[in-house]
Amino acid sequence: MYVPGRYAETDPAVVDAFIQGNGFATLVTAGAAEPFATHIPLELVRTPTGAMVLEGHVARPNPHWRELESGARCLAIFAGAHTYVSSSWYARENVPTWNYMVVHAWGAARLVEDETRVKDLLRRLSLHYEPRGAAEGGFDVDRLTPGFYGKEVRGIVAFEIAVDKVEAAFKLSQNRDEVDHSRIIEKLRARGDENSRAIADAMARRRRNP
Repeated sequence: MYVPGRYAETDPAVVDAFIQGNGFATLVTAGAAEPFATHIPLELVRTPTGAMVLEGHVARPNPHWRELESGARCLAIFAGAHTYVSSSWYARENVPTWNYMVVHAWGAARLVEDETRVKDLLRRLSLHYEPRGAAEGGFDVDRLTPGFYGKEVRGIVAFEIAVDKVEAAFKLSQNRDEVDHSRIIEKLRARGDENSRAIADAMARRRRNP
């Protein structure tokens, strides 16, 4: 990924938090004839040594798992907020641009076939999105009846990716001066949509904590 230096995010804690907050990923492999992509939630796990692992699963009818089974090198794309920035907001003549936040993570895949590990993987994923689970009437993989769970788990293929390369681009108008930067935040917040607000907030945080 092309990442100009001023837009690169290299703090592992910031990158981890971004992935955890934007877990619905695009998983890409090269494929035999052309690239193949699947859109799925991926769960970030840090091993005791600090290594990054991404866990997920695909539907068994999805042929993508055959590439994962072969140990294919994967690219997981985690996209966050993004929005159009008008050059009419600048103090001097310029052209429009687009602000965005994205993380790319590469690594080799392998299938997870051990039944205990598969259930642990599913438990972590569901608890990420329903952290109190059954305590609040939500989903709890451990409360599924054995017959139903067995039927459903046979319909998926679980995998993990040992991440060996990460690039993060947070393009947040770092190239603008204080006047333009403040004006962009003001205009984005006035626009009011979720993406514009999220980028405005990220710009403000970045300016306070460069």
